[in-house]
Amino acid sequence: MSTTSSPVPEPEGAPQDIGPSSARLIHGESTTEIPVHLLFREVPERASVPPAATVVGRRLGTGEQPCVRGSAEPLRRSPVSDPELSERPARVLPGSVGVLAGLGGLCGCGVVSWWAGVLSPVAMRVLELPASAGTGIGLAQLAGYAGAGSLGLLGFSGLMRGRTGYAWVLGVFGRYRGTARRTGLMWVNPLVVRHRADVRLRHWRSEPIPVVDANGVALRVVVLVTWRVRDTARAVLGIDDHQAYLRECVESALARLVPQVPADASAAKDMVSLRNVEAIGDALTRLVAADVESAGLEVFAAQPIRLEYAPEVAERLQRRRIAALDAEHRDTVLSTVVDSVEDTVTRLTMRGLVELDDLERKALVKDLTVAFYTGRPADGG
Repeated sequence: MSTTSSPVPEPEGAPQDIGPSSARLIHGESTTEIPVHLLFREVPERASVPPAATVVGRRLGTGEQPCVRGSAEPLRRSPVSDPELSERPARVLPGSVGVLAGLGGLCGCGVVSWWAGVLSPVAMRVLELPASAGTGIGLAQLAGYAGAGSLGLLGFSGLMRGRTGYAWVLGVFGRYRGTARRTGLMWVNPLVVRHRADVRLRHWRSEPIPVVDANGVALRVVVLVTWRVRDTARAVLGIDDHQAYLRECVESALARLVPQVPADASAAKDMVSLRNVEAIGDALTRLVAADVESAGLEVFAAQPIRLEYAPEVAERLQRRRIAALDAEHRDTVLSTVVDSVEDTVTRLTMRGLVELDDLERKALVKDLTVAFYTGRPADGG
């Protein structure tokens, strides 16, 4: 009797023999197939990925490769400014140092004059100085004058007064050295170039700026901007005129924002229009603040305070409005006259005062209508 042995099933998940012709190294439920040549591929050290991209990973066991999907919104980049041009505090000394140095230079000049014997007798009597045996000005006296004069000039020329709400932007040989926001008397290097910057909170009211709304209607908008200088280095040295730059940024923001919304939303009450001052002001503030940030300015509010139609559009609308009012007035007057004529004819016929056939009734209605209509005042009162 022969016994046939049945093959023992291998446990699930056990590794399978891989033949020489197979290109698969690892295979399982939670892994994917990896070709042999990919294991020894050189990976570059730096892989450039778009900044506004999203990497979508592959699902396990599906063999899907990662893909890069671009962002739905376009990336808006602000102007790149000089990284070194950023406000930092300047090194300044108290003003008393400059005053003492200047007074020391003046005193040194007086001592050298007494030493040389050129000090006036009146000054010597007032200062109660002893008589000097000096014979005149020589090389030593000239050197003393040069040293004392340089000290006095260095002390007094470096004095600078700081005020509340202002800052001094300092630079030496074309290089930014710092910003002094201190108040009172202070001393700096006399060689520095000083630019005063106004850092107070300021308001700017624009002139009527011409724009066009979503319906193509020409408008004029007046904007009130509340702003201040936040980074004095960028505002003074990084741009030619920061106030002119602010005006241009406001005009640019209006040109981008106003054409997206209509001037009036009478058809749909839920529709945002330029009459919604709060919503338009918030959007305009965000746009202007983002534009002027690179120039060292800070915008707190940019609110449209007056919205009007262009003169040619306003004249056309005024004519339409007058025509509509006139037509409405005529309809009202005509309705009143017709009611009056009807009431008069009805009363005459019901009381038996007159007996009228159709022709006579029509003639009477016509005469009464003309009489009532021409007899009313021009204002319809």
